[in-house]
Amino acid sequence: MASTERHEKEMVMRAKSALSKGGVSPMTTLRNKCLSRGASGIKGLARLFRIMDDDCNKQIDKAEFKTGIVTYGLSFTDEEIKEIFEKCDRDRSGTLDFDEFLRSLRPPMSQSRKDLVMKAFTKLDRTGDGLVTVEDLRGVYNARKHPKYMNGEWTEEQVFTSFLKSYDSPDQPDGVVTHEEFMDYYSGVSSSIDNDAYFDLMMRNAWKL
Repeated sequence: MASTERHEKEMVMRAKSALSKGGVSPMTTLRNKCLSRGASGIKGLARLFRIMDDDCNKQIDKAEFKTGIVTYGLSFTDEEIKEIFEKCDRDRSGTLDFDEFLRSLRPPMSQSRKDLVMKAFTKLDRTGDGLVTVEDLRGVYNARKHPKYMNGEWTEEQVFTSFLKSYDSPDQPDGVVTHEEFMDYYSGVSSSIDNDAYFDLMMRNAWKL
């Protein structure tokens, strides 16, 4: 997975560089601020909104949206927040659907790249329940080759937990990775790779697809 980690670092550098230059829309700035926190940055914001969704209808209004942005530590003016909200609220309902918001926030990915990410997730999700847990990793990911397992510092369980943290939200980790979180992670990594063939090669090598 070293290749993926390297591309995540490149993604963070690109996002920070874009932020320093400015001159882009508030929506693009929001995306770059999330990506500057790593590939889990978008996941963290998405999960925060899900936690705020008290009635579980997968929707948030403008006030909740502003609260989420501020709580996540992102600095935007009221006007910029209004512009982002209205851009994502495509049906003009006055509320944001989570899926609607994530589609707008994620860096664009071609269908071929999405298909590869889905193949990797399906391989990990051995139980087929749409969630990847430590139990799913057994028999798919060889923890015994991890350096910290080999030197006796970590147990297999700790290796698996550390692996899942790479894809989990940094702010509210739960040890479970959903398809959406996995896709959020790789949409960030994808933004640092311009060549489709290279992305294809990286994914196939990383996940033995």
